[in-house]
Amino acid sequence: MEKSKNTLDHILNYNLISFGDFHLTTEKLILIILIVVVTKALLILLKRSLLRTKQFKTKDEGNLYAIVQIFNYVGWTLAILIILNTLGIKLTVLLTGSAALLVGVGLGLQQTFNDFVSGIILLLEGKTKVGDILQFDNDVIMLKEIGLRTSEGINRDNIAIIIPNSKIINDKVINWSHQQKKTRFRINVGVAYGSDVDLVIKVLEESALEHPDISDKELTEARFIDFGDSSLNFELLFYSKNIFRIEKMKSDIRKIIIRNFMKNNITVPFPQMDVYLKQPK
Repeated sequence: MEKSKNTLDHILNYNLISFGDFHLTTEKLILIILIVVVTKALLILLKRSLLRTKQFKTKDEGNLYAIVQIFNYVGWTLAILIILNTLGIKLTVLLTGSAALLVGVGLGLQQTFNDFVSGIILLLEGKTKVGDILQFDNDVIMLKEIGLRTSEGINRDNIAIIIPNSKIINDKVINWSHQQKKTRFRINVGVAYGSDVDLVIKVLEESALEHPDISDKELTEARFIDFGDSSLNFELLFYSKNIFRIEKMKSDIRKIIIRNFMKNNITVPFPQMDVYLKQPK
């Protein structure tokens, strides 16, 4: 029995790596593995518990994602601190001994640190969430992931876009999903002079209502907005939840409008210019 105990102690205290005063023993390695496994298991259980909790079933996916990410960052930060303590590395000594190096690295990584802080703000503030439709830099994307330094989304061409978090925080960004899930859009249409204005408005509204993705149909409205150089100008206003693919929806509605214009003999004019040539006297 005593011999088995001595053998076990020998195995646990066996030095795997030695570097100056630092020694990585089998016991420390096992503890590190246990810390990682337990942390991962606890975070998975926490996520599943949140998914099962009635309170969070009513929350949207973006809020739940933010809460899970915050717990992940806090959990792994604590795990890393415990691992450093297990290895006998004192964080205060580490920071003091490498102060000059940290200053140099900090100056070089100011933007990275800015992105890191911005990621925390995005998750805690909750105004921009996973699944939101954002518009900036003349592009429209659907946000798929908020990381600590960068966020990832896809644009309307299904191309992955990697965005530094500080750009979302500091730049002018339009969040189409912030207030509500449906948004009002517009299509501008010009018809020939002499057209029946009331008929045009009626045809425009009926054309929009033919599309299945129209929301709040009673709010669909066509307006006569101006006298153009070559046309009477109208504006078709409608609501839709299909924000990300709205350009495809607009195209479909325009095709319906053209078809119905042809049925009702409404003409869409092309720009015209009259040129008068004066004969020299």
